[in-house]
Amino acid sequence: MITKLLKIRKSPAGMIAGGLFAVGAVVLPATALLTAPAPVKAQTQASDLDRAVKALRSISTMRADFTQTDRQGNTVRGVLTLKRPGKIRFDYGKDADLLVVSNGKSLYMVDYEVSQVERWPIKNSPLGALLDPNRDVKRYGTLIPTGSPEVLSIMVEDPKKPEYGAINLIFVSNPRAPGGLQLTHWVAQDAQNHRTTVRLSNHRYGVSIAESTFRFRDPRRSSRRPR
Repeated sequence: MITKLLKIRKSPAGMIAGGLFAVGAVVLPATALLTAPAPVKAQTQASDLDRAVKALRSISTMRADFTQTDRQGNTVRGVLTLKRPGKIRFDYGKDADLLVVSNGKSLYMVDYEVSQVERWPIKNSPLGALLDPNRDVKRYGTLIPTGSPEVLSIMVEDPKKPEYGAINLIFVSNPRAPGGLQLTHWVAQDAQNHRTTVRLSNHRYGVSIAESTFRFRDPRRSSRRPR
């Protein structure tokens, strides 16, 4: 699943499926991203992981613009919509051939170009760290030193399930963000060591979001595209 979602296709409407797993506005040294973490005091790590979980769980709803870049430097843009519990949508624009959406239980990649829908349990995706932070960040998160007290870098991966990949979440202190931390970007890595970066900007918190945002028209049942 990770390989499929992290690949950015070359079709006109769809340099798409990759940018789900990286967001941000802060540029950190490469050594801070998806590298083996240096030892961190257990008390400090637990405290900072708690802060990250609190920040993510404090987001009831959010919209943000995103820029998604694959390992070859291909870039696509769109709008991310998040709603607790467990719902997320990556919208690449009305002319895009692909949609990625979670209804709170499963993550779907809907490919309108070939009338195909693929589905995975959220727990099998790095996005689980965003959608169920208490479980994933607390259980699988490791703090990576950044050299700045204003920046938190957390690697989330299940060592027993390397095929699920890993996600490195980057937060910066922001008193106006829920929980006092703002998720600025993340880097996702699949089992083949392919990386995708998503950077977020223009965060809007507490916006009204209809449940229909996380539904989609199944192209296998209709040739019409949703509007």
